[in-house]
Amino acid sequence: MKVFRLDELDRHRAEEQGAYLRFLKERTMSAGLYALAPGELDTQSAHQQDELYQVVSGRAYLTVGEETCTVARGTVVFVPAGVPHRFHHITEELRVLVVFSPPET
Repeated sequence: MKVFRLDELDRHRAEEQGAYLRFLKERTMSAGLYALAPGELDTQSAHQQDELYQVVSGRAYLTVGEETCTVARGTVVFVPAGVPHRFHHITEELRVLVVFSPPET
């Protein structure tokens, strides 16, 4: 069993001075913590893997392909592989758990 604490992951991500911290990579999936500040630009591009986002804090819009929705704490979104997507209009510091399947390379 592997156990992770969100506050510890966020502290480690901040120490690394990056928006994304991958904390798990297994044979069939990987997981990370993604964080963006209000007004910060999300520069990610489409991925080769399916993704599952779970917003743990914050508020923003998420555009996936041609669809846009608001996201906040408790929102879970599936993003199919190869589809462009980005968070934008971030009004509260955003923390998102990200699961990739198969694992990101």
